[in-house]
Amino acid sequence: MKNNNDRYNQERWLPVTKKEAERRGWSEPDVVLISGDAYVDHPSFGSAVIGRLIENCGLKIGVVPQPDWRGDFRDFKKFGVPRLFFAVTSGCMDSMINHYTAGKRLRSDDAYSPEGKAGLRPDYAAYLYTKILKDLYPDVPVIAGGVEASLRRLSHYDYWSDSLKPAFPAESGANLVVYGMGEKPLLEIIKLLLKGVPFSTLKTVENTAFIEDSIEAVKKRNGWRDINLHSHEECLVDKKKFSENFVISERASVSEEPVRLIQKTGERFVVVNPMFSSLTESDIDRGFDLPYTRLPHPKYKDRVIPAYEMIRHSVTAHRGCFGGCSFCAITAHQGKSIVSRSEDSILHEVKAVTDMPDFKGYVSDIGGPSANMYRMHGEDESLCRKCLRSSCLYPSLCGNLAFDHAPLIELYKKCEKVLGVKKVFISSGVRYDLLLSGDEAKRKKYLCGEYIEKLVTEHISGRLKVAPEHSSARVLKLMRKPPFGLFLKFKKIFESISERAGLRQQIIPYFISSHPGSQLEDMAELAAETAGEGFRLEQVQDFTPTPMTLSSVIYYCGFDPYTGEKVYSAKSKKERDDQRGFFFWYKDEYMDRIKSLLRKIGREDLIKKLFYR
Repeated sequence: MKNNNDRYNQERWLPVTKKEAERRGWSEPDVVLISGDAYVDHPSFGSAVIGRLIENCGLKIGVVPQPDWRGDFRDFKKFGVPRLFFAVTSGCMDSMINHYTAGKRLRSDDAYSPEGKAGLRPDYAAYLYTKILKDLYPDVPVIAGGVEASLRRLSHYDYWSDSLKPAFPAESGANLVVYGMGEKPLLEIIKLLLKGVPFSTLKTVENTAFIEDSIEAVKKRNGWRDINLHSHEECLVDKKKFSENFVISERASVSEEPVRLIQKTGERFVVVNPMFSSLTESDIDRGFDLPYTRLPHPKYKDRVIPAYEMIRHSVTAHRGCFGGCSFCAITAHQGKSIVSRSEDSILHEVKAVTDMPDFKGYVSDIGGPSANMYRMHGEDESLCRKCLRSSCLYPSLCGNLAFDHAPLIELYKKCEKVLGVKKVFISSGVRYDLLLSGDEAKRKKYLCGEYIEKLVTEHISGRLKVAPEHSSARVLKLMRKPPFGLFLKFKKIFESISERAGLRQQIIPYFISSHPGSQLEDMAELAAETAGEGFRLEQVQDFTPTPMTLSSVIYYCGFDPYTGEKVYSAKSKKERDDQRGFFFWYKDEYMDRIKSLLRKIGREDLIKKLFYR
């Protein structure tokens, strides 16, 4: 595309206005997609993937990015009534995380909007978009998807209202929710609709959720096991029942057994069908191999979309994560099993990146939720199908895990050989426990040492980001993260390789404050330990409870749902601010406050370690 004078020809994008649709000769769209993000035609943006998939089915689709929800709803009406359905997503992020800090302060920017402008999407965007559409067009089906609807598919704790909310299908009025990665269920839905199957009967597609008026209406399906959860109303009055629901749903999300969850909500029943258990390489390739422009729509000409700037030259290699961290919803959304793209598909996209007008030779990332899980699976996959472990890495590395880094090393080498590529950087997070755990023979067999060497010497731009998250053994156990000592071991290896190669490089650790179980003393010791290692922390965050994570359930319930053990959580603004302040012990404005807190908890010894070394 470097010499393409047609770069801003709007017909290369999906239409965003009625006029653009009419220029294509459309009298009526088949699908209208409402999105909370600006329209960027790049495979890292979910609405672009969904839009291109629908187009690839031979259907006419119009896209409405960031509609005005406060006026006369003209944006929702601009394409008229679609022949098949409306599709709704809040965008790549949960709108509440997008809008608010962990301290519930309104953010001043939005990375998925032109010029980072805030306020172009509402709170609970997927819910509000759906409600508007159902009010305007009560008889037209609405399918909701994306991370916001997906992770609210059952009763969930909502941090921002500090309340237990009902499942998204019950509260929003959506006819169908596609949860998780939506390509395969969406294609199945479209195939059935084009065969003439009535929308109201689409009740057996995997990765979907919906609401029924009666339990009798929930038809049995051969091969599926039904589990009736505690009702939403029971959960409202009994946190133990809510926690029991979570354990069931988490186990269902990591198991390959087809389990259907049913939850009574009011007088109706929310039904969550099983996840697809048979996603293949061709399934994931299909969505990435479509004819993206890899550019924002021309309507944003000369306006920067910050999230796009970060990923424009990056490539996704795989989906899913078997890390199972307590505070992360990736497993609930993408699944525990790794689904990897083919080398041909990845190399084709790298070539497309080199053709971009602004490409200077540097691929910014080839990764996924974790950088180094590409093509990993169980040695005996029949054991994986029966496994209910939430993590293959915690409390120890699974003996059945084939954590072979050879395919990833070869992929990097092939990407580096693509004409026009000067260097491939890896900016996705690296799981160092995959590289340092297990027995020495397996690490050698699976080329862990070779991967570390190649990563450190060839694929970072001076700084490598990893996520130990905490130093306290108690907190790390609740997080399902490895011991802090493993991070220190990795740090030494990193520094040794960098020094030997003559490279001035830094390792940048991520940490979280106020996670359930973390007390003031834990944060004080974290500050002292990291200071002792020469760190002045930059990549830090305050814990934000998000729907469908174990950490959020612990935060809300006050106990671990698996053990029943009581767990402290910092909840007040002062408690959270005090914990977060320890990250910045080296700043003048925090020093007196930190010394005072250390005296208060009887840890004067740490004052010397922090300030008088």
